Amino acid sequence: MRAKPLPKGGTIGVCSPSHIPLYEAGPGQEIPWSREYKHIIGEMEKEGFQVVQADNLYKNTWGYLASDTERAADLNQLAGNRDVDYILFGGGEGSPELLPYLHFDLFRENPKRLCSYSDGTTLLNAVWAMTGLETYYGQDPTMFTGWTAYNRRHFEGHILSGSMTEHEKNSPWLSLSPGAGEGVLCGGYTMNFALLLGTDYFPVDLAQPHILFLEDHEMFGDEAHVSSMLACIEQSPFMKTVTGLIFGNFADHPCPHLYARLKLLGQRHHIPVVYCDDFGHGENHAILPIGRPARLDGEALSLCYF
Repeated sequence: MRAKPLPKGGTIGVCSPSHIPLYEAGPGQEIPWSREYKHIIGEMEKEGFQVVQADNLYKNTWGYLASDTERAADLNQLAGNRDVDYILFGGGEGSPELLPYLHFDLFRENPKRLCSYSDGTTLLNAVWAMTGLETYYGQDPTMFTGWTAYNRRHFEGHILSGSMTEHEKNSPWLSLSPGAGEGVLCGGYTMNFALLLGTDYFPVDLAQPHILFLEDHEMFGDEAHVSSMLACIEQSPFMKTVTGLIFGNFADHPCPHLYARLKLLGQRHHIPVVYCDDFGHGENHAILPIGRPARLDGEALSLCYF
């Protein structure tokens, strides 16, 4: 199931499952620019979009986050609001806590495009797996404060339309294991995806092939950490359904140890594996549609959507 694109002048719903945003910094208060939503919302409105801010967006009930039920209520609120065309939220920590409190029927009955990245991996994949609704990985609200041409083209190709039928690159692709595979695209931030596997909120069809995309970054953990997360995924029954893997930006320099680990994964499971810097926690924020049938070619270095 694919929701309609975000229309010109449409409504964006904003919530924060994984961090505490502030609308505006107080006098003398210094906060990361990505946590000050006054500017983000202002830029959305400058583009002609309406913005709905979820009721608990700025709460810090637990000191480090709003409560799990408050954050889930926000996502449910936006999912059930028929005026909202597009739900957008950022990363952080804590999204798995929402899963027991989400009303998945709201997403099924009111289909709309959802986009996030990083910690949002958990929610995007769960919504798709529980409802069949395609979701979108790769961007967050901060994109509106400084579009690059590449990130904007992905927003226009996947959110404002459905015109991007082949992944547009913005970095060299490194083939680590040859071959080609087809399947339904899913994935995201490595740790979140590994933790989601085997839960009641990811009831994927193990008879269906999947193209897996993953990303991680050295600021969160080294190659050993990534290798451990990959091992968790490899030990899951889900891995038997994976027909190809594309790994996104880990660092802004060559990562031979990571490349070797990814190559080993490809060899062990006889699947194509590709590394690129098109998506993840770097400058490039390509969008990858979760739930979309796709073909990854490790020799032609292409990702095409059906």
